[in-house]
Amino acid sequence: RRDLAAALRELRAQYEALAARNLQAAEDWYRARCARLHERAARSQEAVRASRREAGECRRQLQARLAEMESLRGAHQSLERQLQELEERHSAEAAGLQDTIGQLEDDLRNTKNEMARHLREYQDLLNVKMALDIEIAAYRKLLEGEETLFSTGSVGLSALNPLPNPTYSFQSRGFSSST
Repeated sequence: RRDLAAALRELRAQYEALAARNLQAAEDWYRARCARLHERAARSQEAVRASRREAGECRRQLQARLAEMESLRGAHQSLERQLQELEERHSAEAAGLQDTIGQLEDDLRNTKNEMARHLREYQDLLNVKMALDIEIAAYRKLLEGEETLFSTGSVGLSALNPLPNPTYSFQSRGFSSST
């Protein structure tokens, strides 16, 4: 029994030594594990801080882009209004020019008609002048013929004029001028 007690004590001492070693190994493992976890946690916290900084920067960039987008939207709307105003102004100018063209075409047509009327009047006057020139030439010939008769003395005045009461008439044509 003594041997048994001594063996038990020895066995107990071995178990306690083994338990102490295991406990020490477990504590070492636990400390190493905790150190790695703390290290990972520190890295994770740094990563979280970096992510927060990056998220903050992204937020600032997003706000800057939104402000820029609003500014560009306002500029775009302003340019659209200006474009619409320009189109309306050019449309009004084009309509005014079309009216002017229409008036000028009417004036041209009226001027052409007036020119044609003046040309007809001129042609009528020219025809009257030619008829008068022919009549004058005929009267000249008659007068020259009478002069030769008078100068020869052989034919009397009554022979030249077979009508007892000669009358000469000239009918004037009526012309109107609207200049």
